[in-house]
Amino acid sequence: MTQPPPPPPNQPPNQPPQGGGFGPPPQGPPPQQPGYGYPQQPPSYGYPQTPPAQQPGYGYPQPPTVPAQPQPGGPGGGRKFNAQVAIIVAAVVAIALIIGGGVWYSGSSGKDDDKHNSADPGGDKDGKDGEGDKGGTGGSGENGGGGPAGPAEKPPADPASKLLFQVPAPPVTKDVSTVVVSGSWLTDKVYAKSGIAEIVGYDRDKGSKLWTVKLEGPVCASSQWVTPDHKAVIAYQPAMPTKAEPSHGCTQVAVIDLDAGKKVWTKTGGEAARPISFNNVTVSGGTVAAGSTEGGVAFDLADGHVLWAPKTSDSCYDAGYGGGPKLVAVRKCGGYDARQLNIQTVDPKSGKVLSEYKMAPGIEYAAVVSTDPLVIAADVGDSAGDGSGISDFFSIDNKTGRLLTRISAPGKQYAAECDAITKLESCSGLAVGPGRLYIATEEHDTPGESYGQSNEIVAFDLATGKQTGQRADSGKDYTITPLRMDGPNVLAYKRSYEKGGQVVSVDAASFKQTTLLENPTGEAVKDAENSMSPTFAELVYGQGHLYMSQVFASDLGGPNEKEYLAIAFGAGG
Repeated sequence: MTQPPPPPPNQPPNQPPQGGGFGPPPQGPPPQQPGYGYPQQPPSYGYPQTPPAQQPGYGYPQPPTVPAQPQPGGPGGGRKFNAQVAIIVAAVVAIALIIGGGVWYSGSSGKDDDKHNSADPGGDKDGKDGEGDKGGTGGSGENGGGGPAGPAEKPPADPASKLLFQVPAPPVTKDVSTVVVSGSWLTDKVYAKSGIAEIVGYDRDKGSKLWTVKLEGPVCASSQWVTPDHKAVIAYQPAMPTKAEPSHGCTQVAVIDLDAGKKVWTKTGGEAARPISFNNVTVSGGTVAAGSTEGGVAFDLADGHVLWAPKTSDSCYDAGYGGGPKLVAVRKCGGYDARQLNIQTVDPKSGKVLSEYKMAPGIEYAAVVSTDPLVIAADVGDSAGDGSGISDFFSIDNKTGRLLTRISAPGKQYAAECDAITKLESCSGLAVGPGRLYIATEEHDTPGESYGQSNEIVAFDLATGKQTGQRADSGKDYTITPLRMDGPNVLAYKRSYEKGGQVVSVDAASFKQTTLLENPTGEAVKDAENSMSPTFAELVYGQGHLYMSQVFASDLGGPNEKEYLAIAFGAGG
């Protein structure tokens, strides 16, 4: 797979480099785990390999599906008061940056009688444990699933688009060469994008600045989710990096009102003398959750007071959270040589653990692909071998914590990537819909052609782990990447070096593609578009508009190269 751009130097201390969220930075291999991960098979690029009676007609040959395994333990109890954590919160209150709120931790109890594979893959459909944040630009990653709130995407009379505007890349200071600028959101009123130590709201069509929210330091983490009333969540540094101090830690958490163009509140986690540097932030059910190697904390979305904080010990901590329809915690226990990851569906308001799935010991990192249905990605035994962070997907029932199925996704065959090390909720090349996981395959020679590369999107059933037999072909000289779900359908971006890119809607039943947007082919416009790789850039589509933006600002370009922070296309050209 294509490797991401170099990580910036201005990262919080004692943390891996904050990349664009699309594929983990280099890491030492964890211990090999015999028995996990599936044997690699030669790619078949979405075409039939076995008779239909044995294998659905398209996609790669299927390795044996791992059935649901009985899991020790079960749903946890409430997050009870802990004296040590209470002292920390008392200190935090003294700072007057975080106020009120009880502190709770998770405790597991009970039994899980998982004996079969028949649990509902959709999880809890009544929405009582996190309903309310179904808008937004994400769901399976920063350029992955979910979508802007509003009606379903409709094909225009003419999908030919025009370039609406371009935002020049901001200059970086001489003290640092690269700065993180991750975070982009779309509402019915504004396209908002992180710059260097600021969030800017742009007119959706003209690109004129509607508002600017100034920050003390660069954004280092952001949630792709936008609440129904158009609020987004970020974490940022309290000061600008310098050559002497390249990072001040990602200690500030803020809620941004995208309609009003202002900060609703800013809070700091941890003690005054030692604030927590957060790796990720997300939002679900009126709660802002932030995780780190030093533990997690949950704030009330409305006013920022602490709702709960899970117990942190020498052996266990909440590394991060996935948000949106439900709140899911990735809780790490044990040392590097004996890691235990617990995937917990959590009540956003109380912190109570509603269900828990214990992953096999030794898996070091896991990414939250989707919280409802609950899908987790992991590189089991470091078997992916390509830096994608994915060897397998785990489909889990939210209600019981039962494993429904495990899906093998060898890195040599599939193009999905996750940054499970630092951001947990940043995956690309995939989307998750009701009962289905959609993954892009790697590029390959176009069948029947003497030259040219192409790929497909294939679908897996989240209850059985088997391919459904459906595929969406990119076509010659295109590559196709899922962006997000649009109701039951998949929105995908088609990239080409020969033509302008396209946004298509893939029908969930027939897999017929409908073109929603087709970008112009002018050389300068095409070059700008191709500088925004769907693997590393942020792509947001809604109501006939496509916004593409960078996650780094740097001085690495040549003196005559035009660099852009964001570009926008709109139908009706």
